[in-house]
Amino acid sequence: MASAVRGNDPAPVAAPLLAVDRVSRSFRGLKAVSDASLEVREGEIVALIGPNGAGKTTLFNLIAGALVPDSGAIRFAGRDIAGLRPDQVCAAGIGRTFQIVQPFADMSVLENAMVGGFRGTRDTGLARARAGAALRALNMWELRDRSASSLTLPDRKRLEVARALATQPRLLLLDEVMAGLRPTETDEMVAAFKRLNADSGITILLIEHVMRAVMALAQRVYVLHHGEIISRGTPVEVTRDPKVLHSYLGAEEV
Repeated sequence: MASAVRGNDPAPVAAPLLAVDRVSRSFRGLKAVSDASLEVREGEIVALIGPNGAGKTTLFNLIAGALVPDSGAIRFAGRDIAGLRPDQVCAAGIGRTFQIVQPFADMSVLENAMVGGFRGTRDTGLARARAGAALRALNMWELRDRSASSLTLPDRKRLEVARALATQPRLLLLDEVMAGLRPTETDEMVAAFKRLNADSGITILLIEHVMRAVMALAQRVYVLHHGEIISRGTPVEVTRDPKVLHSYLGAEEV
């Protein structure tokens, strides 16, 4: 009898790849992030949205090791990473981009991507191979010998992603990489991220204001407002939430 009961038990649910548990961070008394919790499972694409100043980039900085939380826990692949340095977080398997793209202007596109490729190795050949794979994934291989200073904004943004991708992350944090792009350029980036997710299984957590991209990419969405998570669910569920309509979607053009 006991054996039969066990046989009907549901299969255990795998732990999330990233688990942010009630994390807070204040600056001079201002709570930029307040008891924020989110989970990202292996292979997912999850979006974090919210008005400007909501605390989204602060939360990314806490995950990536640029900031240390005042309270709460951050676990990645079962390991506590809160308080680790950015290079240690990167070595653990988290790559990230930045809102303001700043390539090394006097270096080529390939050399810029190789900066990420040197993660955990001094082997120039390996770094070059990693960088090449990242550039090909983002349709930038033909630009490899171009100076980074000559790139257009869309290509600088793709290079920012390539540099992060060359670190070979399990989780990629994308901070507004589609801001300022035209609709066709946004669609190209969306297609590239879908390919990355489908072909390599890379997990993606993105901050994005471009709802066109969020709706096309994300399987789940978290909404941050005044440092607090006010809604979570599928893109359709979130965009129908009255709290979200009042605080974000109805408050600014997206």
